[in-house]
Amino acid sequence: MFGWTLHGNGRDVAPGSVVSPGERLNWPATITMGVQHVVAMFGATFLVPTLTGFPVPTTLLFSGIGTILFLIITGNRLPSYLGSSFAFIAPITAATASGAIGSALAGVVAVGVLLAIVGVVVQVAGLTWVDALMPPVVAGAIVALIGFNLAPTAWSNYQVDPTAATITLAATILFAVLFKGFLGRISIFLGVIVGYVYGAATGAFGVPNAVTGLTPAEAISEASWIGLPEFHVPDFASPGTWSTLAMFLPVVLVLVAENVGHVRGVATMTSSDVNRYTGRALIADGLATTLAGAGGGSGTTTYGENIGVMAATRVYSTAVYWVAGVAAILLAFSPKVGAVFNSIPPGVLGGVTTALYGLIGIIGIKIWVDNRVDFSRPVNQYTAAVALVIGIAGFTMQIEAFEFGGIVLGTVAALVIYHVGNLIARLRGSGADDGGPIPAVGQLGGDPEN
Repeated sequence: MFGWTLHGNGRDVAPGSVVSPGERLNWPATITMGVQHVVAMFGATFLVPTLTGFPVPTTLLFSGIGTILFLIITGNRLPSYLGSSFAFIAPITAATASGAIGSALAGVVAVGVLLAIVGVVVQVAGLTWVDALMPPVVAGAIVALIGFNLAPTAWSNYQVDPTAATITLAATILFAVLFKGFLGRISIFLGVIVGYVYGAATGAFGVPNAVTGLTPAEAISEASWIGLPEFHVPDFASPGTWSTLAMFLPVVLVLVAENVGHVRGVATMTSSDVNRYTGRALIADGLATTLAGAGGGSGTTTYGENIGVMAATRVYSTAVYWVAGVAAILLAFSPKVGAVFNSIPPGVLGGVTTALYGLIGIIGIKIWVDNRVDFSRPVNQYTAAVALVIGIAGFTMQIEAFEFGGIVLGTVAALVIYHVGNLIARLRGSGADDGGPIPAVGQLGGDPEN
């Protein structure tokens, strides 16, 4: 498993070539790139526990452990970092609001188990059934409504300190358009740093916490450099847990889409042989998510930020990810690091999440664009339209002791409208069904035609 061959002279990557998963550069370069991957994932990974109230060091610990588990299960053939999934933010927030962290962790564990089961099925039967259940218009709608459903949360934080929120948001956007390459991809992380500095300069760190009575500065000062992360266990016994589990089910669809997309992206950039590890990737992420939920961490997923780093460096060596996983584990054993993240002012979070939650929605829209979804067809129109309004408005439905939120209802609406609508339209021959991708019109490349 650890038999990486040295790529070229171990220092450089020749023009037009890549460092494949089974290769590596020399160890100093490999370690440096591993740390770079930690930095790339850090901005997004720490935001999920910060926004949901989960312990940051614990989430970071299971992120590193999950990455190593992923590499082992995929036989060191598939480079990936498993960071915190944003798809968990909404259901975790709702679960902790109506119960406690134990109920939210039960949902994380349930998602992990279901994802692992999906992985086993994919490993045996292939991906055809996933594509049939969740075609592009449905997949895009589900991903989009998860992001847009969080808009009220961003607004509530924004209102705490509109000035800090605006500065953070402006800095995030500026960094994204000002820098290219690696710095541009961590614009969210850089925007938070700007907001954090503003908060420090305006006295935000002098306000005592309502629970601990400590100011953020005091909490950071008193935190030790080395210590154990804070662990929690899932609670399946409380009645409130079972009423919140349904909110987590749509997350499975998102994680399937993210993992499949990751594998296909890596295969495009390295070798098509990577596609045969799709089932293993789903199993690995499912087990990593289950393990995280069992110990107090947030669910994991493959990270686009790290794909961007690989594309920029052309280094797809799994050795780099072993370094990143170990580095994340080591950082998790520093309570001071957790105290720093917990001290981020609400206004700063409001600014960055205004962009972040919107970007999650845009990813769903990108699925529609990339797959050329034909929105002249009524089935596609209503699938997307109804699902998005339900998600954005935050529809709820109470059935006895169970309350279903906008994400669950929007997901069910998308699946039912698409599949039932398609069935009826095709039986009637009305032409309202999904006719597949819009055919390309006009010239796609080359010199302009006269």
